[in-house]
Amino acid sequence: MKILLIRHAEPDYARDSLTEKGWREAELLSQRLAGLDIRDIYCSPLGRARDTASLTLQKTKREAEILPWLTEFRGKVVDPCNAVHKISWNLMPQYWTRCPELFDKDRWLDHDLMQTGNVRAIYAETAAGVDALLGRYGFRRDGYLWQTDQNSADTIVLFCHCAISQAIMGHLLGIAPPVLWHGFVLPPSSVTTLVTEERLKGTVFIRCCQMGDTSHLFAAGEPVSHAGLFPELFPDV
Repeated sequence: MKILLIRHAEPDYARDSLTEKGWREAELLSQRLAGLDIRDIYCSPLGRARDTASLTLQKTKREAEILPWLTEFRGKVVDPCNAVHKISWNLMPQYWTRCPELFDKDRWLDHDLMQTGNVRAIYAETAAGVDALLGRYGFRRDGYLWQTDQNSADTIVLFCHCAISQAIMGHLLGIAPPVLWHGFVLPPSSVTTLVTEERLKGTVFIRCCQMGDTSHLFAAGEPVSHAGLFPELFPDV
């Protein structure tokens, strides 16, 4: 089975929709997805994800099931720099790189910073959502393996967001989400593909075969948006 994690196209956060460029990205993405044999489509309840999905749904004459847990990762912490609540997936590198626990898949939730907010609860919600979704297709979690009576070549698509996609990957691949949140970028409208690898009959490991792919933009000459990525060079002010 293939699981496609799709970040929404370039966002207009103020309106929870897409920019003009974002709509172009969503159109190019829809052309890519319309040629696939997709079994089921799921979507975050947020407007920017639903707008991104809408063009694919129109082309394929399909509907998406809205999954509340696919909303952008809502876990917050108290910022160690200024004592205000903030998202847990945008920490300064001068801080998080000095916290060995945040690199550890078994200990990251026990780090003092993660105890200051609701990260544990939101991550548990994410993990339960993933496990329940895969359970619909006959997969039963067994540590970091999955058991199934009948694997398939079906494709499912999840229209969602950057940080929740990385939290899903962390759960499925056994990687501490802070490493993914801070070390990798999923550009707007990008496609991340996870596949079930069945080397022994009935036992599956999930692997990532492409992450943050924007080839549909490249093929059309559409630049990749930098939304979610800080400047490569420190800007002069």
